[in-house]
Order: sequence, then C-alpha cells, then structure tokens
Amino acid sequence: MVFSSLVFLFAYLPLTMVIYYITPRKWRNVFLFFINLVFYGWGEPLLVLLMVFNIIFNYIGGWLVDKYRQDQKEKKLFLVLTCILDIGILFVFKYTGFMRDILATFPPVKDAVYNGISFLHLPNLFEMNISLPVGISFYTFQTMSYVIDVYRDDAPVSKRLVNFGTYVALFPQLIAGPIVRYRDVAEQLTHRRETLAMFTKGVKLFCVGLAKKILIADQMAKLTEAVINTQGNGVLGTWVGVIGYTFQLYFDFSGYSDMACGLGNMLGFEFLKNFNYPYISKSITEFWRRWHISLSTWFKEYVYIPLGGNRKGIPRQILNLMIVWALTGLWHGAAYNFVLWGMYYGILLILEKFVLKRFLDKLPSVIQHIYTIFIFVIGWGLFYFTDINQLLVFMQHLFDGSRGVCDEHTLNVILNYTPMLVIAGVASTPLASKLYSKVAGTRYIWIAETLFCAAVLMLCTASLVRQEYSPFIYFRF
Repeated sequence: MVFSSLVFLFAYLPLTMVIYYITPRKWRNVFLFFINLVFYGWGEPLLVLLMVFNIIFNYIGGWLVDKYRQDQKEKKLFLVLTCILDIGILFVFKYTGFMRDILATFPPVKDAVYNGISFLHLPNLFEMNISLPVGISFYTFQTMSYVIDVYRDDAPVSKRLVNFGTYVALFPQLIAGPIVRYRDVAEQLTHRRETLAMFTKGVKLFCVGLAKKILIADQMAKLTEAVINTQGNGVLGTWVGVIGYTFQLYFDFSGYSDMACGLGNMLGFEFLKNFNYPYISKSITEFWRRWHISLSTWFKEYVYIPLGGNRKGIPRQILNLMIVWALTGLWHGAAYNFVLWGMYYGILLILEKFVLKRFLDKLPSVIQHIYTIFIFVIGWGLFYFTDINQLLVFMQHLFDGSRGVCDEHTLNVILNYTPMLVIAGVASTPLASKLYSKVAGTRYIWIAETLFCAAVLMLCTASLVRQEYSPFIYFRF
C-alpha cells in the first residue's frame, strides 16, 4: 500500500486513526503493530513473515547483547551474529541477481561456484528469481542500528517485543524511510502523549508531502519519460529530461518523508528531518548534509566512524570515504550504475575536502551554486540509467550537439511543462517556508491552512482518480 493511493487516503488512514484514538493507551502499540503488518502485507502478504522474522531475531539479538554486556567476548559475538544474519538476508533478497550477473562475466569463476554448490548439495540461489521485498533496505538498517546501539550502550534494550515490532514496522516510515534509530524514539514508544497541536501539525505536513508527490513529482515523471530518452530530444531535450528527473526524485522522496513525519505526528511520534532543501547547496559536501539526512547519518555513525573516520591519517580517511560511498551506492540498488554513482560522489567529496575547498570558498555564491547544481544533475543521470550502454549514450547526448537542440515535438513538450519546471524550481527553495513563517502566528492563519489542506486533498484525489498507480521511486531501494 502506498500513501498516494485512494485506498490509503480514504480507507486505511481514517480507520487507523479512529481505532487508534479510541483504543486504550496501553494497547495502542499492540494495535499499531498489527495494523502496520496489514499495511506492509497489502501488496505482498507472504513477505510479512520475513519482516516478522527480522523483528524477532533482532529483538533476541538485542536482548542477548544486553544480557551478556559484562562479558565483552559474548556480547560482541551476539552482535556480530545478528548483523551477519541481517546483512545475509539483505544480500540474498537484494543482491543475488547482481552477483549472478557479475559471475556471468567470469565463466571460470561462475563454473567453480556452481560446481561447488552442486557438490555441497546447496540450493542454487543464483538460478532463482527472488523478488525484492519493499522497504527491506530501510528496516534492515533500522534493526541493525538498534542492536549496535544496545551494544554501545547508546540505546536501552527493548523490554517488550510488541514495542520493538511497532518501531520496526511503523507504517509511516516503513517503506521508504526516514531511517529512524531506536534510540531516537525509544522514549516515545512507551511515553508519547498525543495532542491536538501535534495532530494538526501532522495533517499539514502530510498535505505538503502529498502535494509534493502528486502535484509536482508525478508531473516531473511525465516530463522525464517524454523527453529524456527519445530520438529527437537533442542536447536541450536531454538536459531538460534529467532536470525533470532531478525534480521528480527530490519531490517524490522528500514528499514521502514529509508524509511519513506527518503521519508520525498524528500518532504522537516526532521523527527527525530527512531533507533540508538540498538543491540550494553551494558544495557537494553541503548537499549531502541536506539530502537523505538519515542515511548519511547512518553510514557516518555505523560505518565511517567504526572504520576509523579521520582519526588514522589522510590515506586511511580517503579509503574510509571510498568504502562508505561504494556501500552507499550499493545500498541504493544492485546494479553497476549505482556503484558508479556512489564512487562518483566519493571522489568528488574527497576532492572538495582536500583540493577544491579553498578555491571554491573564494568563488561568488552564484558560481558555487551553479557548480553544485551541475554536479548533482549529472549524478542523477548516473542514478537514472541502470543500463550502462544507455548511460553512455545519455552522457554523450548531454554534450554532443551533432543531433541538434531538439525536434519540434520535444520542444512542444518542454514548453508545455515549463510552468511546472518553474514551480518545481521555486518549491525546492525555502521561499515558501520563509513566507509561511512570517504569518504562521497570525490570528486567522488556521483558515488559510485549512483551505490549503482541503485544496491539496481535492486536487490530489482528482489526479489519483485519473491514474491507476503512483509508486514512490525509493520503494525499489
């Protein structure tokens, strides 16, 4: 089930909220746990069992780490075993096909692996078509962070399985984040107090996210599909197509995060912000402090710092950064382009940190901003094309004027979507937020807020009636 669907908006969400608020407080986590499983199992009921298994073994892992905390060797053993199982499950479901493709490029290695599997009478995963469970990357990182934090004494161990299950499967952030660490919501799981003010805040934030997704991201998706990979797109069409995808990705993912945080508010939870206007950045370093903040924080705290961070000299720091960004790319998808995308940002961040920083700081702000836009737009091109041959053709088309600017059809498409491109550009800046902050405390602002939410709901409903399905891009990650 997705937030941007009529079933969710007019059936699941209202029923969930009504039942949640009439349920006695001590039973609310129990209700949330089961309704979360209904949400997740709506499209793939069998994979609910995988999530339940993940919840149970990580709960037990955390309990064992806490029980043997006085014995460093035992405590570390249980941590390692739990993390290996987490990573192993993620690998099987997400990366088996990718490994099969890699093995296919090295026939002798492939034959040796397959012969070994046959000799040991093991199930040959490489010959199976394994579907990717929605949201597995997000909830796997959450459960791993829980056990690691318990090991570090950074989070309390969960005393009740239902509370831990509610944390893992909490439907607002289950499918596409933000990645919520247990330590950030441990207190809220047991002592949250729902208020009308928080509920109202959640409704407004949810409507903002819904507008981002339906009214902007979905329109940018249509533009991208219409021009990015067509015969007559030319240089202009190729650039407009990838810029459309740049806006689509931001409003799709930040829209989901806003909806997730808004739904959390409605249930009494406060999640950390996941996006902070990344497209206004003046460097790639700043961009990654503003984009998908929960993922950057996770890799920093659970990979970069444990590897040594910047504490072991510059060569080791560079190696650590490249490892982190290679893993970041792989986390996003099991394909070569995602690895290239991760390495692309790893190299650029290293160059900024050790070579370009002093030079960039001396440039005018507008030049810094143009430089950053150019870098991340090219980066989203790497992100878009999973086929390497198509990616190479796309890169050529960006700078090769031999195919012309664009044909008449592509130009008409671009002109039709120009108002939406302008709206998307303005909406990706803090302008609207700053204007709202100036009137937020006025006496009758609630009337404007109510009208805004009603208008968004009507427009999005009308749009959803016309289209069959509106998935989020990050569902596949």
